[in-house]
Amino acid sequence: MDLKTYQAQALQTDQVPGTSDDESAAALIVPMLGLAGETGQLLGEYKKHLRDGAAHRLFKDRVGEELGDLLWYIANVASKFGLDLDQIAEKNLDKVRARFAPMSAQAPERDSEFPDLERLPRHLLVRLAEEPGSSGSRPKVRMTINGEGIGSLLGDNAYDPDGYRFHDVFHLAYAAVLGWSPNLRAFLKRKRKSRPLLDEVEDGGRARIIEEGVSALAFDYARVHSFLEGVTEIDYGLLRTIQSMTSHLEVSGATAADWERAILEGFAVWRQVLLNNGGDISVDLNARSITYLGAA
Repeated sequence: MDLKTYQAQALQTDQVPGTSDDESAAALIVPMLGLAGETGQLLGEYKKHLRDGAAHRLFKDRVGEELGDLLWYIANVASKFGLDLDQIAEKNLDKVRARFAPMSAQAPERDSEFPDLERLPRHLLVRLAEEPGSSGSRPKVRMTINGEGIGSLLGDNAYDPDGYRFHDVFHLAYAAVLGWSPNLRAFLKRKRKSRPLLDEVEDGGRARIIEEGVSALAFDYARVHSFLEGVTEIDYGLLRTIQSMTSHLEVSGATAADWERAILEGFAVWRQVLLNNGGDISVDLNARSITYLGAA
């Protein structure tokens, strides 16, 4: 039986169809409460399995029954909201595949058709070095790429030193894994000015602010998760927010798994940089990798 047929037949057995104004609220809340109730009963069967072991001989039958009840309530809720269960299932599979799919070995190259001076270098040797601040008390960070000084000195911009002065590592990680970093492109003066509209949208100030926003958002998340030390998965809600923020840009095709890898690998290098107060970093856009080489 396909899901569409099941949904239609399940609806025929609905005892609270909500055909009158008085029943409309109950027609929605009853199946949603049913979902919660059946979930509890499923967990109850598992509790019995843990307690009784093999003596609970009907365990699988009971689990199947509870899952069937859950499916009925899910179909009912979908019908009440005018949703197609087939489409829900299909979209869910697409989402899960994108969330956990292995990253393609094919490196994204977003500027291959542009002149050399408008293309990001495929290999970068980056040095982040601390220098005393003007007051002598709070260090700032200077970045050089392939021996050339890039951008301005960066501080933490926070009352408590938290290492954000090294956040250019995240731009490098986005470039390495996603082939995308409007800020790095601006640092290196590789904006695609030969196509003015693309330059405005993809390499302009708004795209750069969005990238900084993504970096700050991920940093705030990492701050309360031990800066991702020992973390192998990032909450899907954060990844979905980042995908929404960048949905109108060329990086919109990056999957949640791509973003997860970019963030995790960026923080792996950032932690090494912070520990050593700077250091050298290799960025390989062809290999989609960013590697900490050691203290400068």
